[in-house]
Amino acid sequence: MTDAIRGHLAALRKDPAAAEFSELELAHSIRHRLEAEFSLGPVPVFNATGIVIHTNLGRAPLAPEAQDAVAQTILDYTNLEMDLESGTRSSRNIHISSLLKEVTGAEAGIALNNCAGAVLATLAALAHDGSAIASRGELVEIGGGFRMPDVIRQSGARLVEVGTTNRTRIADYEAAIDDQTRVLLKTHTSNFRMIGFTEAPDLRDLARLGRQRSIPVIEDLGGGSLIDLSAFGLPHEPTVRSSLEAGADLVLFSGDKLMGGPQAGLIVGRRRWIDQIANHPLSRALRMDKLSLAALTATLRLYLQPNVETKIPVLRMLTQPIETIARRADRLAEAIGEGPGFTRSVIASDSFAGGGAMPMRPLPSRAVCLLSRDMSATAMLHRLRTGNQPVIGRIEEESVLLDVRTLRDDDVASVAEAVQRALA
Repeated sequence: MTDAIRGHLAALRKDPAAAEFSELELAHSIRHRLEAEFSLGPVPVFNATGIVIHTNLGRAPLAPEAQDAVAQTILDYTNLEMDLESGTRSSRNIHISSLLKEVTGAEAGIALNNCAGAVLATLAALAHDGSAIASRGELVEIGGGFRMPDVIRQSGARLVEVGTTNRTRIADYEAAIDDQTRVLLKTHTSNFRMIGFTEAPDLRDLARLGRQRSIPVIEDLGGGSLIDLSAFGLPHEPTVRSSLEAGADLVLFSGDKLMGGPQAGLIVGRRRWIDQIANHPLSRALRMDKLSLAALTATLRLYLQPNVETKIPVLRMLTQPIETIARRADRLAEAIGEGPGFTRSVIASDSFAGGGAMPMRPLPSRAVCLLSRDMSATAMLHRLRTGNQPVIGRIEEESVLLDVRTLRDDDVASVAEAVQRALA
């Protein structure tokens, strides 16, 4: 506690903007500092931002079946790396490979612990001693400042850029191929869009070129949808199966984005390349743990059932009708009730898929708008974030908005209670 007090006072002395404060405010600040330093790790929060796949909030919440699978794996030993028939050691990948084949239509599949790791392991296994050709318009930066060129270099491959930022043709790839070329890399630019004078080769044409030159074509899909979201009125996102059918030799995608499962980097495609990646040392270093693997297998099994969009939370939040969202917003506003010094109302809102998916398409939603006469929106939001049941909303025009697309019906009572405490 002494260290916390000294550290907090030292920080205040260095801050020229530090205002006067009372002893009580100082005590509260030091208490929060201690709680932050000695917290028990991530705590559950209510996501009222309207961003469905929110990276800062843990991305995809798991389906009940996946939660149950994790709970069972925690409690008991499992046959993680044992063949029960022979009693000998086996690969943990056998639990996932058949499911990946069935769901995506691929010849084979493997799961690593995240998509950036999947890219790194794939390139290290297939292109370490040569070059990877990629379009300049697809050399993206993902969250946390990780850039595709850095990942390629880290793998030991040499990056060969082709085309320009806005226009790349199949002839650019063809002209760059030499005896050092090991892979043709295509990246789905999920988290941004270029419009106007642009051009990019179709995946089918790139795959045809790869077959002609006996060079594998790798597509990093990022979000990696397993179903056609346009069937539900959402913007089209390429599916893993459609990329494989277009001729990609390998497709890489995340497990915790549009797929709606745990953090994972999934690699599906032709068996000869999958086997080569699986035998690379990086695949051992980046393998999934038993809890994530349990959640992943349970999530993939849901894709073999009808109406999967009602079973996986991410898909349910993305596809729910506006009438359902509006009723939830009305219930939340009613549960919050009127209070001295603040007002609440239901307003139209825009929510987003998040996770790099559909960045240009807001999703119509509803939000409860909170406005206080005695407290700024920033102060309100801080109280909501730091309560016993943290509620994460957003600020628009000096009001706090609680977008209910990303809340469940059974969250309403707890969120209303948290709001009442924050505004008391």
